[in-house]
Amino acid sequence: MDLERLITFFQELTPEAVERFPEFYGADAYFKDPFNEVRGVQAIAGIFAHMYRQVEAPRFEVTERIADASGAMLVWDFHYRVRRWGRSEMQRIRGVSHLKFAADGKVIYHRDYWDAAEELYMKLPILGGLMKYLRTLFAT
Repeated sequence: MDLERLITFFQELTPEAVERFPEFYGADAYFKDPFNEVRGVQAIAGIFAHMYRQVEAPRFEVTERIADASGAMLVWDFHYRVRRWGRSEMQRIRGVSHLKFAADGKVIYHRDYWDAAEELYMKLPILGGLMKYLRTLFAT
């Protein structure tokens, strides 16, 4: 796998580039994140296409990488813009992707780890207040 090429693909991803996933992912690749679990490169591409319909200006920034011939761990920041009460706000989610490569170098396993409670739910108006309360209640 040309890891730098894959990282560049994600960091420069556009709605039009989503159709390029088969260049990087095997036909039967597996993907899981806190909200999705799918198999197949077209289903994976569909998740990223959906991302462009849900948020404005999504962008990945890979900040660290650990890799060998069979896989990689990518630490990333996902930046995006959301509209709230007529205003547009920038948001960030921090996460890690665990990737495994096939013999041909294509991704066959992609698991994203990120804390949905801290990175997403805590930022929602009503649910965020409840999450903050629960966090203080259970903190030591």
